[in-house]
Amino acid sequence: MDIISTDQAPQALGPYSQAIRANGFIFCSGQIPIDPAAGAVVATTAADQARQAITNLQKVLEAAGSGLGKVVKTTVFLGDMSDFAAVNAVYAELFGDTKPARSCVQAARLPKDVKIEIEAIAVA
Repeated sequence: MDIISTDQAPQALGPYSQAIRANGFIFCSGQIPIDPAAGAVVATTAADQARQAITNLQKVLEAAGSGLGKVVKTTVFLGDMSDFAAVNAVYAELFGDTKPARSCVQAARLPKDVKIEIEAIAVA
C-alpha cells in the first residue's frame, strides 16, 4: 500500500490521504473545488466547481501514475440535484470516451459548502 500526495491538488482537510495505491488500484478521496494555488474555493457555478474538482482528481491520479482514462468508478456528491445537468456536461467533457461506472447522490451538506465532491477508483 502506498500513500499518494501531490501539491498540484488541495491538501487533505482532515486525517486522510489524497489517495492510496493498493492491489493495482488507486483509491482517491473526495475532491472538492478548491484551487490548490489559491488554497480556497474560487469557482461559483456548479459547472466551474465540477471542472475544478475533476481537475483536482486528475492531478491526484497523475501523481499516482494513473489518469482519468483509467477510472473505473466514481461517486459524485451534489449539494443540489438541480445542478445535475450542468455537472454532467462538464463530467462528460473531461472524461471523454471513458465512461466509468458512477453513482451520483445529493448530500445534505458538503465541506466548505461547495456544490460538488467527487471520489474515484482507478486502475494503477
